[in-house]
Amino acid sequence: MPQGLQLSQRLTQSLVLAPQLQQSLALLQAPTLELKALVEQELQQNPVLEEEPAGETELAERDDRETPKGAEATDLSEPPADMNTDPASEKSAPEPADEFEAEFEHLVQLDQEWREHFAQTNLPFRASPEDEEKRQFMFDSLVAGTSLQEVLLEQVRESALPKEKWPVAEFIIGNIDENGRLAATDEELIQGSGLPLEAALQVLKVIQGFDPPGVGARNLRECLLLQLERIGQQNTLDYRIINEFMEALGKRRIPEIARGTGASIDEVQDALKRIGRLEPHPGRAFLPDNDQYILPEVFILKSGGDFVVTTNNEHIPHLRISNTYKDLMARGNNSAEVRNYIREKIRAGNFLIKSLRQRQQTILNIAKEIVNRQREFMEKGVACLKPLTMVQVAQVVGVHETTVSRAVSGKYMQTPQGVFEMKYFFTAGIQTAAGDGLSNTSVKDMIADIFKKEDPTKPLSDQEVVGMLQAKGIAIARRTVAKYRTELNILPSNLRKVY
Repeated sequence: MPQGLQLSQRLTQSLVLAPQLQQSLALLQAPTLELKALVEQELQQNPVLEEEPAGETELAERDDRETPKGAEATDLSEPPADMNTDPASEKSAPEPADEFEAEFEHLVQLDQEWREHFAQTNLPFRASPEDEEKRQFMFDSLVAGTSLQEVLLEQVRESALPKEKWPVAEFIIGNIDENGRLAATDEELIQGSGLPLEAALQVLKVIQGFDPPGVGARNLRECLLLQLERIGQQNTLDYRIINEFMEALGKRRIPEIARGTGASIDEVQDALKRIGRLEPHPGRAFLPDNDQYILPEVFILKSGGDFVVTTNNEHIPHLRISNTYKDLMARGNNSAEVRNYIREKIRAGNFLIKSLRQRQQTILNIAKEIVNRQREFMEKGVACLKPLTMVQVAQVVGVHETTVSRAVSGKYMQTPQGVFEMKYFFTAGIQTAAGDGLSNTSVKDMIADIFKKEDPTKPLSDQEVVGMLQAKGIAIARRTVAKYRTELNILPSNLRKVY
């Protein structure tokens, strides 16, 4: 058969998520702060939506609780069947509808005029000198953190370094990373500065005398030595240990350091304590503040002998369909284009309101099931955390496990034991000798407690920890203990030993 391009048709079926379903999934997965931003964006795009005041929201929730189960909600997406034939309905329509209709037509006309105006002119906006001065003053008045590079450049201008070497200093400062270390090699210094290596290093030496102490160092050893030199500690045991025994210091080989320096074990340990107070990252103080603020989605309070689970509805905007648009739809003298536009916006608004309520209810149902299965954790703490999978919760709640995964993603619960991410409660289990399940988080907490209580002069090995856990009925492998110890940032036994 000859090879070549061919054009053919084929009929296939594929699963495509509708835009409304995609919006519903996005609302379910978004945390509270992100959800608030999404809702506010929808408020700007959909004119028929408005946010309820706090007082009216409480009344609406009370009315919802008092509404009979058999009562049907009014469908705002379709107009009454007889609104075009009943003249009494037109007479009873409120007056603000006429004002809004006129305002609506006026806004449409203005929008069209502005579009034509910008299409014809397309000229850049030129502000007056006075406006430009005010704008610049506003930007100059903004409070912003000062970077490490800005601080160093300011010290260059105030130093005794000749002006002809300022470009070299700027090049070196530009290659200092956020931790205060020089990231450029000797070859890069020669190529970037255009000077011999010795001359470039002289400029670097000036920069290393700037604040913060230790800035501009090329490695950890040089960084620590620069800090000791700044305070005149060149002839101390601390300086000698860093200068001559840096590798042994990193591996905490205290006897080797003691033999090499001729000092006693106690003197070396005291020196290591002083070295530990030095700053390995001089630029740390100039790093941006990346603190993340957590807003719990679920609150769990103990009332009597039971736990009450509530969702955080305070920071989620409560939406409703604007009465102005309802009145406009009730009038019969609107064009078909206007009516179709408002009808579609009302349908989209109703779907958004329904999706928000469904989101809150899904999260509440999942949280209740978590509390039901982790009741001992709520009362006693992490040691009583039980194994739990998303499939188990999904079967009880009546949703798919992927829905549970989306619902708990990035969301937090405020419990009597503190604030925890909802995913924290879904952990694998380890079988005990009694046949009960114990979560790996609880086992990890037990291992951390064992290492915390060990004798520093005789640190426990991973195999010894395995034996202690087996004595409690917990069968666990040595490599699993090593894995948990690494996750807990605990050093091996040979590096934890204190002489």
